[in-house]
Amino acid sequence: MKRRDFLKYIGAGVVGTGAGLAAAKIASPPGAKLIPYLIPPKDMIPGVATWYASVCRQCGAGCGILVKVLEGRAKKVEGNPLHPVNKGGLCARGQSGLQALYNPDRIVGPMKRSGDRGSGRYTPISWDEALKTVAGKLKGLSDDGNADKLWLVSSSERGHLGKLAEEFMSAYGSKNHIEYDLFQNKNLKYAGGVTVGTEDVPFYDIENTKYLLSFGADFASTWLSPVGLSHGYGQMRQGGGKKSKRGVLVQVEPRMSLTGANADKWVPARPGSEAILALAIAREILAKGYYRGSNAGAWKTLLAPYKLASASKATDVAAETISKIAYDLAKTTPSLVIGGDALSSYKDGISGQVAVNILNHLAGNIGRKGGVLINPERLLKAGKRAILKNQKMTRFIDASLAGNAKALIIDNTNPVFTIPKSSKIMQAIREVSFVVSFATFIDESSAMSDIILPTNTFYEDWGDDFTEPGVGMGVATIMQPAVAPVFKTKSRGDIYIALAKAQGGKLADKFDHGTFNKYLKKSWKKLYNSNKAMANSALTFTDFWNRLLENGGWWPKSTPRTRTRNVSVASVKNYLPKAAAKFEGDKSSYPLNLLVYPSTGMYDGRGANSPWLQEFPDTMTAVVWGSWVEINPKTAEKLKIKEGDTVSVSTPSGSIELPAHIYAAIRPDTIAIPIGQGHTQYGRIAKDRGANPLEILPFIEDKKSGELALNSTRASLSRKGRAKKGSDDSLVRAAANNFEYGRDYTKIISPAEFAKIGKEDV
Repeated sequence: MKRRDFLKYIGAGVVGTGAGLAAAKIASPPGAKLIPYLIPPKDMIPGVATWYASVCRQCGAGCGILVKVLEGRAKKVEGNPLHPVNKGGLCARGQSGLQALYNPDRIVGPMKRSGDRGSGRYTPISWDEALKTVAGKLKGLSDDGNADKLWLVSSSERGHLGKLAEEFMSAYGSKNHIEYDLFQNKNLKYAGGVTVGTEDVPFYDIENTKYLLSFGADFASTWLSPVGLSHGYGQMRQGGGKKSKRGVLVQVEPRMSLTGANADKWVPARPGSEAILALAIAREILAKGYYRGSNAGAWKTLLAPYKLASASKATDVAAETISKIAYDLAKTTPSLVIGGDALSSYKDGISGQVAVNILNHLAGNIGRKGGVLINPERLLKAGKRAILKNQKMTRFIDASLAGNAKALIIDNTNPVFTIPKSSKIMQAIREVSFVVSFATFIDESSAMSDIILPTNTFYEDWGDDFTEPGVGMGVATIMQPAVAPVFKTKSRGDIYIALAKAQGGKLADKFDHGTFNKYLKKSWKKLYNSNKAMANSALTFTDFWNRLLENGGWWPKSTPRTRTRNVSVASVKNYLPKAAAKFEGDKSSYPLNLLVYPSTGMYDGRGANSPWLQEFPDTMTAVVWGSWVEINPKTAEKLKIKEGDTVSVSTPSGSIELPAHIYAAIRPDTIAIPIGQGHTQYGRIAKDRGANPLEILPFIEDKKSGELALNSTRASLSRKGRAKKGSDDSLVRAAANNFEYGRDYTKIISPAEFAKIGKEDV
């Protein structure tokens, strides 16, 4: 190599050019052309970093981010301080997003299956061949009069990409579009429709509340919007001034979460009994006269079955504790009650969320600052996709097994990993004649595809997000490419448009958008012209669009007036539980209740291919690079199980083997396993690491909302012995143990003693 060529190579050592405001033309992929810095690419100043505002897609919270780009390569990501959702904060999953962008196991180009479905064996093909093959299959299906046998299973999309996908399916002639993710808050939304008349997730004003009662809502870790809600919790704990007392948190859950560890009081209720506990608290509020509404008599009649003594027995919570919570909740203004994934994940999880809304109504929390705020209508309405009854995976599974699914598009979601095996999801996909996947990695679902069309990451793509839950106002976040595509990948929106064009005829005419970038900008112009607040924020749309990209989105300057909604007796009378939620399995054979929960780093499994997140210690157990089962010390002693022992966890649906972690903050009748590990595909970092607890769960989908009942089975444990130290099955912890060995370096004081400490002593 000549010296001049070598210097050119070093100087042009970039992956792509930053996009930002002038991203109409993105630089070619690496290797296409080497440009010396005598002629630097547009928007690039050698040695000077550029920051691009966008949205994080590592979970569904919709946090605003700033991406630092240096010489065409993304170097760092931080929270956007202007964004009202996360206010500059960013969680570990958000920070790890760069490892998705530059992951060596990304799909680098279109591929065609060369092995059995699920084997993950593919051969590279060109984009022309890939699009021609997929378009030909879809056209043949339509020409045969079977357009209604095309199914689309995609991730939940709240922005214009979701709208485009819906338009594609409608124009093609199919109503079979299911948006699926493991955690979609379907029971919470359904309960909102029953009680306050809207399925949109409300804004929980934790920042301004003085008493927070949480039923299994781990907002410090994974629930809804953990960065935003944790920020609000921090403000709540500050107390809002010298004369104001800091807020109190009471956490109800069988297994202590990170939120529970931060609570003033942790209430380990019996699994599945939380709805009974909530309604017993509500009855106590009525019995003691704390609620003085005109319909108090009707409420007393409705809640009469939830007597203090019987509720205490059913929940394993002392009657005095129930009465104290009722008093504090009713007498503290403002107060707030929330219900999280743990509450929603039982059979009939809707009843638990309805009970939460009843409590908020009786305590006067709905529509009050520091309580439950009904968000305004989203700027982009979800349309038919918001109807929960159409979003059940059983629709696709049943249709496929009956021969009514001839083609399937899997777009950016992994149902094979996140749905229990007992659902027959793999069999259903195998029954489909032709499967195509829009994916960034070969995971368990994309490995079932005949053709894989590789997609950009959110650092390389255009898009937007209309945040849910909002923050008491309409929030729209723009997603813009910070870097050029690293590999031969395409925008998901561009793939839909390309497939429509390849069909020809009316479908092509309806999708005469050019590119998804143009479609997005045109759609935003319609919003600008129809929304008075948007139009008043800038003189022209061009000015508005530039500000949109600079700020990372649009949100009103002032918070809209809150809306008060009353919960009626008539609306909830058919949604009250008669008993605690049931768990599958005979108690004599399966004596323990099994709880599964999203881990802080892995979430639903999407973080498992990130070395950063694998190395990130679990906040409650300090375990890294694996999975585990949490067992109460009393249970472990009874079964002669020690820390790190390999145990078999069995349910009526199957069994898995895991290392044991002795965890004092869990009920003796309960065991818990985090979700996220146990991949059979998804790259070298995630593959064959730990176990997937979803595999041994029964498939129970709520008939009304479509929510999966994850906490619905009993289990048994049996010791298998010690795992070999250093093996993939061993328990690896960042902290060796929790013992002080008599050194007494951890000081514990009461809240009263803490209050006496002067500032000079801190």
